[in-house]
Amino acid sequence: MGVTKTDGFTPTQVNQANYAKALGHPARIAILHHLAQKKSCVCGDIVNEIPLSQSTVSQHLKELKKAGLIKGNIDGPSVCYCIDDRVWNRAKRVMGDLFALYTPQTGF
Repeated sequence: MGVTKTDGFTPTQVNQANYAKALGHPARIAILHHLAQKKSCVCGDIVNEIPLSQSTVSQHLKELKKAGLIKGNIDGPSVCYCIDDRVWNRAKRVMGDLFALYTPQTGF
């Protein structure tokens, strides 16, 4: 698997791309919806909420964790996940900055 070339792009652009990649699958969005609604760390019930196998859900959790949007705490044989407030707020700001760059034209 190749390495993505990020030379020549600003740190903000790289961050925006990383968050977009992490958010780029409906299963990951569903996981974030679930965690946002629970407002606390949840363990095994994520698999019950997503119509995918446990191993597939684990891969999506891994991508969200890699982006920093969620954090996981090992509690015995299970891992409990929740949204990382600090990174969540940073992602919200960084992605908002992207959408703020464009002002829609009127009259089209």
